[in-house]
Amino acid sequence: MGKPGRRDANHGDQVKHTRPTDLSVRPSACPGLLRIVQAKDGGICRIKLPCGRLSAVQARAVAAAASVHASGLIEATNRSNLQVRGVRAGAELALIEALLAAGLGADTPSADDVRNLMVSPLAGLDPSALVDISPLAEQLLALLQGKPHLHALSPKFALLLDGGEAMAMLDHPHDIWLAAMGRSEDALFAFGLAGCPPQAKDDAPALAAVRRAQVPALVEALLDLFLELATPEQTRMRHLLANYPEGDLLLRLQQRLALPLLPAGEWRRAAPRPFAHLGICDGRHVGGAPALGRLDSTQLSALAELADTYGDGSLRLTPWQSVLLPNTGDAAACLGAMQALGLSTDAREPLARLIACTGSAGCAKGLADTKADALALVPLLPAGAVAHLSGCPRSCAAAHVAPLTLLAAGPGRYDLYQRGGAGFGRLLARDLSIQEAGERLAASPDTWSSTP
Repeated sequence: MGKPGRRDANHGDQVKHTRPTDLSVRPSACPGLLRIVQAKDGGICRIKLPCGRLSAVQARAVAAAASVHASGLIEATNRSNLQVRGVRAGAELALIEALLAAGLGADTPSADDVRNLMVSPLAGLDPSALVDISPLAEQLLALLQGKPHLHALSPKFALLLDGGEAMAMLDHPHDIWLAAMGRSEDALFAFGLAGCPPQAKDDAPALAAVRRAQVPALVEALLDLFLELATPEQTRMRHLLANYPEGDLLLRLQQRLALPLLPAGEWRRAAPRPFAHLGICDGRHVGGAPALGRLDSTQLSALAELADTYGDGSLRLTPWQSVLLPNTGDAAACLGAMQALGLSTDAREPLARLIACTGSAGCAKGLADTKADALALVPLLPAGAVAHLSGCPRSCAAAHVAPLTLLAAGPGRYDLYQRGGAGFGRLLARDLSIQEAGERLAASPDTWSSTP
């Protein structure tokens, strides 16, 4: 599993790596801070942020490095990270060194790939949360970085730690997910594999539960079990489950744990608040989404200034490809300033409800210019509809299945899907232009109005 030198077949960009000569970085098609992967529009450098958190000083450093060594284009990802696009040939080492100098690297080079722990952007700040999972998140990040054998995990292998916050992304499947079941200091945490915390009656239930203090030992045992059982081709937990049923894995897990695995019963996670990442939350946290997840270096620098002026000098990236400025003293003024920068702060804005991948303008796999087509869809998108434009079936911009998906069939042409069933969902129409897709949605609100 995850042996160095394995190519990640799920990533479509060309595999050409650039790294400092004194750092050991395994080859992969997945970008990292130390591994710049080439795409049609230049190199991609992905910066993995611990729990999505970034200081204003670091934000300015990213903006400056992107402006000097790349195109100045910065993307917020659906894993609460940032990536710099258009890295110039010959400037790769200078970019990496600037980011490392800003403290954006892992404790050791080989640990950069495995810092894939998602938490709520409001972790530690939400008074309605069941548990403040921040200390537990620090323990898990230290585990991932501090155990060298865990660095063999795929750069895509991901964990979710949920404290029951009102602002939470629960639709992204994770290799391992954990969620608080109660409010006590010794609260139980339910867990599951290759999926999401159950919210609806028909969702797959949790496998079992452990006490809060036992979560790190559970995660370490699960990761060790995965690495022992998985073949080199089985890079994700869903691959392993194809050979080992959940009951088998649970039995093997219990045999190596000194702690008892407890039943989770019919526990279901309460639904988070829709679009809570936009606007003012709890009177002091302010969120906004850059158009289609893209910031330029000037916008990121300006957001850092807002964080210093109105907030606590920090930014939190979200899995909705947006930015949250926590603990602002004048939330209304901060909101207005964010709007002036061109960020969407209201779910009623069409751009706040559109997702689009890089598309053919920047990716060799893209069959259509999804970013440009998404902008053309903006005036046609019916109020309330949420849509995802994907240039190919890999769905890089959305880890979850969107209510509506426009899957590129060629330049300017899309197949329309509605969520439900396997893959992108139920096929509604083939080979539509953007104009035709907008007209179809406007004429048939039943295709999207009942979706979450």
